[in-house]
Amino acid sequence: MKIKQALFISLLACSASVFAADTPAKNPLSVHVLNQQTGTPSEGIKVTLDKQEGAKWVKLGEGLTNVDGRISALYPAGKDIEPGNYKVTFETGEYYKAHNQETFFVDVPVVIHVSKSGEHYHVPLLLSPYGYSTYRGS
Repeated sequence: MKIKQALFISLLACSASVFAADTPAKNPLSVHVLNQQTGTPSEGIKVTLDKQEGAKWVKLGEGLTNVDGRISALYPAGKDIEPGNYKVTFETGEYYKAHNQETFFVDVPVVIHVSKSGEHYHVPLLLSPYGYSTYRGS
């Protein structure tokens, strides 16, 4: 009976490690843009990510928000985020231009500080043509 228990525990541990190896790591940085006027996601907004290196900003990535207004993987794939200052820039002017609307904000730069690796950082943006709000999401 003890052999069966040991075999079962071994198989369980083995299958858990195989599952963990097949599960991709979650990207450490995501964004979400919601239109405050309509209460709907903002599809097609270009978002860039830069990291501060001394006195300059170095581009790490970019993407377009999907139909849900999200970019789930803005940080370079397969890498863990490093501590430092990052700038997430939402190119809202082009978005409003494409929708034949005026806006006061051509770009919305959001500078965040990452204090430690291994965490997920989510940056939501609530957007309207003449105002916006952002916060650290989950």
